[in-house]
Amino acid sequence: MSEKDRQKRIADRIKEARQLSGLSQGQAAKMLEMHRPTISEIENGNRKVSATELAQFAEIYEVSINYLMGEGPDQMNPSDPKLQLAARELSKLSPDALNSLMRALAVIQGDDKDDNSDDGKA
Repeated sequence: MSEKDRQKRIADRIKEARQLSGLSQGQAAKMLEMHRPTISEIENGNRKVSATELAQFAEIYEVSINYLMGEGPDQMNPSDPKLQLAARELSKLSPDALNSLMRALAVIQGDDKDDNSDDGKA
């Protein structure tokens, strides 16, 4: 894997971890004491991440550094307690509530595609 491909994979994992954690770029920037455009540059693969920054991302997104480095699995482990809790909570929803949630997630996912939007600057 080339250095550029490795940097892109790390950038993609950082972005995915942020989205899965439910944080906006602005919120992550504030927690990391960075500017929001810095988060955007990192997630787009235009800025390298230091080892210290990588550790900070892993901590706030609650993922392993190996995952962010692209060395972990692409999918969540079914035995992950967070995933099991989420599955239990989702199973309690009525079909209508579940459909509403899925529609809301689709809207959120659509909003995340506009990475250049101003999520609030740190």
